[in-house]
Amino acid sequence: MVVVRSAGSRQKRETAIHIIVSVYFRTKRNKIHGGDNMKRTPMMLQLIVILFCVMAVPTAILTWYSGEQTLQNSEQAIAESSLAELNASRKLNESALNNLTQNTVRLTATHIFDRIRPYETFKELNSSFHTVSNARAVLLQLLNLNRLGDEVQSSFFHLGDSDYVVSTDHGIKELEKFESIEWLKEALDGHRGISGVWYPRKLDSGVDVISYALPLNRLSTTTRGTIVVNLRESQIENAFRSSAAGHRAYMLLNNEGVIISHGDKSMLQQSAGEQPVIKDILKQHEKEGYTIREIDGERLLYTWSKSDRFGWINLNVNSVNELMARSHAMQRNMMLLTAAIILSGTVLSVLLATWVSKPARELVRTMRKRDNLGFKSKNELAYLDAAFKRMREEEEGLNELLHIREQDARSLAVHQLIRGELTPQAAEIFPLPHFLVAVISIDRYRFYVGKTNPETRSYHRYVLIAHSESLFRDGKRASCVYQGDGCFVLVINYGHTERNSVAADIHDALIEIRDKAADLLDHSATIGVSDPAEDMQEVSDRVALAMEAIKQRMIAGSGGIMYGKDEDGRDKKYIYPSNSERRMLNFLDNGDLDSIAKELKLIGDEIRSAEYVSYENILFVYHQLTGVTIKHLRENNVSTARIFAGRGNLYATLAAIDTLDELEEYMYEFCREIVQYLARTQSGTNHHGERIIQYLQERYREEIVFQDMAKEIGISYSYMRKIVYEVTGQSLIDYLNQLRIEKAKELLLDSSLTIAQIALDVGYYNAQSFNRFFRKFEGMPPSGYKASKCRTS
Repeated sequence: MVVVRSAGSRQKRETAIHIIVSVYFRTKRNKIHGGDNMKRTPMMLQLIVILFCVMAVPTAILTWYSGEQTLQNSEQAIAESSLAELNASRKLNESALNNLTQNTVRLTATHIFDRIRPYETFKELNSSFHTVSNARAVLLQLLNLNRLGDEVQSSFFHLGDSDYVVSTDHGIKELEKFESIEWLKEALDGHRGISGVWYPRKLDSGVDVISYALPLNRLSTTTRGTIVVNLRESQIENAFRSSAAGHRAYMLLNNEGVIISHGDKSMLQQSAGEQPVIKDILKQHEKEGYTIREIDGERLLYTWSKSDRFGWINLNVNSVNELMARSHAMQRNMMLLTAAIILSGTVLSVLLATWVSKPARELVRTMRKRDNLGFKSKNELAYLDAAFKRMREEEEGLNELLHIREQDARSLAVHQLIRGELTPQAAEIFPLPHFLVAVISIDRYRFYVGKTNPETRSYHRYVLIAHSESLFRDGKRASCVYQGDGCFVLVINYGHTERNSVAADIHDALIEIRDKAADLLDHSATIGVSDPAEDMQEVSDRVALAMEAIKQRMIAGSGGIMYGKDEDGRDKKYIYPSNSERRMLNFLDNGDLDSIAKELKLIGDEIRSAEYVSYENILFVYHQLTGVTIKHLRENNVSTARIFAGRGNLYATLAAIDTLDELEEYMYEFCREIVQYLARTQSGTNHHGERIIQYLQERYREEIVFQDMAKEIGISYSYMRKIVYEVTGQSLIDYLNQLRIEKAKELLLDSSLTIAQIALDVGYYNAQSFNRFFRKFEGMPPSGYKASKCRTS
C-alpha cells in the first residue's frame, strides 16, 4: 500500500520537529549528569515525557494555586458583598425615614396647628362647631401624613400645656384617657435644634414602634406643641430581612448598644452591649466594617454600618460555613477536572509524540543512508542536533553578510551628501551630471504630530519615501530621505539628454507627490524646489535653497510648489509698519477689535504688496508687534501672565506658523484676549471713575473734603483713591492739583487777572501754595510761565 502525504503537511511537521528539538537541547544543556544516557534514549519516549511534563505540571500547579486563591479571596469577597448589601439596605431605610421626617416638617409649615392654638382644654375645643371643625382639620392633615408613609402605625399632636390629644387612631381624646406621653420628656431631654428625635417604644396595644417626635419651633409657627409619628418597627425589619443562604440575624442598635429593631421581638429595647462582639463593634471608630468570629463551633460573619444622621448601628450576622459551601464545591470540581485533564493529556502525549517523531525518524534514517556524519550510538534528536550545528555554522556566515547589507548604505550616503560630505557610495547612487533638490514639508507639522501616533507617522514616512522614489524612471534617479520636523529631502539626478524635458516631468511628479502626501497624511504638504546643480558638491547648497523656497508659503499659502532662486542682497532690505504699531496700541486701549482687524489686514496687505520680503522680515514684524504690545501692557500695570496663561512661548508659536493668513488670525486672537481681559478688569471702575472725575472738574475751585466726597458718591475713601489712580495714574490729591494748575494756565494766558486772583479762582487761598504747586507741576513759577508764553507768541 502506498501512502501519499502532502508537501504542506510534511513541512508543518518538520517545523514542529525543529521547535521541539530546540526546546529539548536547551533543556539538555542545563543537565550536569546523565547526558550520555539521554542521547541513547529513544526520541519518542523522550517526547512523551516532555509533552506530559509540559501539559500535566502547569495544569496541576495552576489548579492548586487557583484553589488556594479561591478559598483565600472568597471570604473577603463574601464579606465585602455582605457589607455592600447592608449599606444598600441602610441607605434605603434612611431614605424612607428622611422622607417621613421631611413630610412631618412640611406639615408644620402649613400653620394648620395655629387653628387650635387658642384652645388649651378639651372643653374649649368642643365648645362650638367652629372649634371642632378646626380640630378635625388638624386630624385630617395627620391622616394625610400617615398615608404618605407605607408603615406608619399612627400619629398624634399634643398642644403644649393642653389636656387633650389629636390622634389618628383615637380621634380627639382627653389626655387622661389617652396612652401616657411621659416618654416624650425622656425622648426630648437635652434636645437642641429644630429637628425631631427618633425614640423606640411599645404602644399600649403591644405594637413595637419607633416614634418620631418633632417639637414645633418659632421659625415655622408660634404654636407650641409636639407632633408624634409612630413608625412600625416591622418596617425597618423588612428593609433588612434577607432570605439568602447563611443569613442568621439582623439587629439595629443605637450608639449605646440598645436594640431598636430585631427579628426576635422579645429582645427589643434590651441592651446588646454586653456581648463581646457587639462591645468590640461599639468601640470601633470606622463608619463600617466586618469581622469573623467563631461561636459554638460555627464561624459567623458580622458586618456593620453606622448611620451619620441617626447615630444607629446596622448589624448583619451570616454563617461563613454556609456562604463558603459553593467555594469548597468549586474547589473539589476543579480537582476532578484537573485529574481528567491530566489523564487525557497523557493519552494525547503518546499520540502526539508518535505523530510528531515519525517524520524525524524517517529523516534520520534517510540521512544515515546518504551521508555518514560519523555519529554512532545516538538517538534521532542527538543526530539532528549535530546536523543542525553544522547548518548553523554556515548560517552564521550568511547572517554576517546580511547584517552588513541590512545597513542602509543608500540612505546613509544620501544624508552625507545633503550635509556636503561626498562619498563613493553617493557617486554610485548618483552617476549622472545634473542634480535637482526638492524639500517636501508637512504643513502645520505640530498639529499633524498632535493627531497621529509614532507608529502611524513612521508608516507615513515609509510610504511617502517609497512613492516619491518610484516616480522617477527613464534615465532619472531619485533618492528620498527624512530629515526630521516633517521635512523630506528628495535628490533628483538626471543626464544631458533629459535636461530639456526634465523640468516639466519633475513638476508633474512633484504634483503627484504633493497630492499623495495630502491623501496619505490627511494633511497638506508644501514642496520647495531648488535651482539645478551641475556638480554633486553643490547639492548641500541646493538643499538650503529649497528650504528657503519652503518659506515662501508664508505669503503664497500652504500646499503649493515653490521654486527657489538666489536673491543676493534682498534680505538686507527690511520693512516695518511703525505707524501701524502706534495705531494698534491705541485700538487696544480703546477696545476696538474691528479697527485692530482692519489694521492687521493693512499690515498683511503691505507685506504681500512688497516686491520682496524675506521670511525673517515677516517674523520680525509680528515678533515686534507682540513685544511692543506686551511692553505697553506692562507699562500700564497690566498683568500679562494672567492674560496669556496657558499659551506657552508666544514667539515660538509665531515661528511655527506657516502662512501669513494664520499669523493674522493668531495676532487677532492675541489682541482679542487682551481686549476681553481689559474689559473685565475695567468695567467695575468705569462708572465710579466717571462720577469722580466729573465731581472734581465741577468743584475744583472749592475746598473739597475727600471723605465727604466719597460718601456723596457712595463708595469708601480708600476705594475712591484706588479708582482715581487706576483711571488717571495719579493720586487723588495730585490729580486735583494738576486740574487746578491746568485751569490756572488758561487764566494766565487768556485773562488780565493777577496771580493772587487766579490762585483764589482755582481754589488756592494764598499765593504761596499756588506758587509751590505750580512750580511742582510746571517746573517754573506762574510769572515765569506767563512770560515764556508771551515771548513765544
